Amino acid sequence: MGAEVEAIIEKIKDVISSELPNKKVFDKDVAAVLGLSKESLSHLKKRGAIPYEQIAVFCAKRKISINWMLFDQFPQLLEEETEKYAKIKYFSNINASAGGGAFNFEENYEMLSIDKVFLDSLYKTKQSNPSHVAALNVTGDSMEPTLHDREIILFDTAACDISKGGVFVVFTDAGLFVKRIALKIDGSIELISDNKNYNSERIGSEELLELHLVGRVIGKVSLI
Repeated sequence: MGAEVEAIIEKIKDVISSELPNKKVFDKDVAAVLGLSKESLSHLKKRGAIPYEQIAVFCAKRKISINWMLFDQFPQLLEEETEKYAKIKYFSNINASAGGGAFNFEENYEMLSIDKVFLDSLYKTKQSNPSHVAALNVTGDSMEPTLHDREIILFDTAACDISKGGVFVVFTDAGLFVKRIALKIDGSIELISDNKNYNSERIGSEELLELHLVGRVIGKVSLI
């Protein structure tokens, strides 16, 4: 641990050497920029203790990556790693196939990190827009074997074209559901449960205003 403290102090010396031209940088100079006494820094070195708070302030003032200072992680590598993941809204407290309540896309969610390559693979274009993708839980067995109880489904809120069918998250007066949708010739739609033990429900064209399409289901995360 002491070696780590020494390495960090040497990095700080390199940084402040440009602030102290034509002058050799000593531990007392490091202590000064960290707001510590020379004795305090010496004590920290002996204990192998890193003054994290002071280093964080030092890095913030100079716009230096604290990850580089502490872990030798260069910013560009961190950016590349971060770009591998997308952030989507996860409504962990809202269940599809449950009645009651209202669905508000701007409330009661947490951010879920998901592999961008996996997310892109769910689209024919291989390009996803994470701002349109959200996730919630499935409850019940009405969509088995396609979807199982407690699975997390991913749905695209910008994909609400039912002309070609598909599985959708829908909101009705009875609550929030995930169902397969089929558009009929007469303009009505059929809400279909993949589990044949459940009956389908037909909604006439005059009742469509009571149906709100939340988004098309594009994938799922299974539990083992």
